[in-house]
Amino acid sequence: MEETQETEELKIPDQLPLLPVRDVVVFPYMILPLFVGREMSVNAVEYALANDRLIFLATQKDMNDEDPAPEAIYEVGTIAMIMRMLKLPDGRVKILVQGLAKGTITEYLETKPFYSVQVQRLVEVQEEEQSLETEALMRNAREQVSKIISLGKSISPEVLVIMENMQDPGSLADLVASNIGLKVPESQQLLEIFNAIDRLKKVTEFLNKETELLTMQQQIQSAAKEEMGKASGSITSGSSSGPFSRNWGKPTPAPKSWRISARPWKRRRCPKRWRRRR
Repeated sequence: MEETQETEELKIPDQLPLLPVRDVVVFPYMILPLFVGREMSVNAVEYALANDRLIFLATQKDMNDEDPAPEAIYEVGTIAMIMRMLKLPDGRVKILVQGLAKGTITEYLETKPFYSVQVQRLVEVQEEEQSLETEALMRNAREQVSKIISLGKSISPEVLVIMENMQDPGSLADLVASNIGLKVPESQQLLEIFNAIDRLKKVTEFLNKETELLTMQQQIQSAAKEEMGKASGSITSGSSSGPFSRNWGKPTPAPKSWRISARPWKRRRCPKRWRRRR
């Protein structure tokens, strides 16, 4: 883990309110809405809004835990800014947050009325000049993203435009990771890789896995459609025999043995031996 100064230094206090999030890992520069309902979490949001609007977002290890203890929350998270807040009729609040930088919890300072934590900001080293390996990794990641889109993965066009224009490998890795539907442990694993090149390599591994899964899924769907087509064809081809028509849309004359004579009935006298004597 290495730290350097960035061109634009962001002033972040050492102590921040903590908002444990359930089912998402927030990356730097990521913008997303969050619904906050737990009392401690609402208190943390209100404190942040009353001060510098900064809050520390860390994912809890069990999304069903209603009251996560410090050991049930990942230490590495993202320092974020609350951009908007809306109070809902049911008592919850909806906030729009933007990730700013990675950080790690070094100490829990307060536990009531919300978690207040001491945070160490994590800053990645930037390459002075982009190497051929880095350029190749970034190009490969973009091509893999295009491939999974062709296989049915949904990614917004705006994100694709940003990916094409990104020059920083770490930011590209974070943007891809936050848009390909990774599970929480996988996303957290990426968040905790502080070397940009290593993180981009790991993202490429996940992209390869996603490509294989989507390809297999497409093959299964094609096979299922082919089987349904065969079954449908065997019915419509008219494999039945006998008096029923091979083409259900056209009537077929019935066999002679089934036909009823159209000649009018004639009254005939019964034989004498059948007549009843009166």
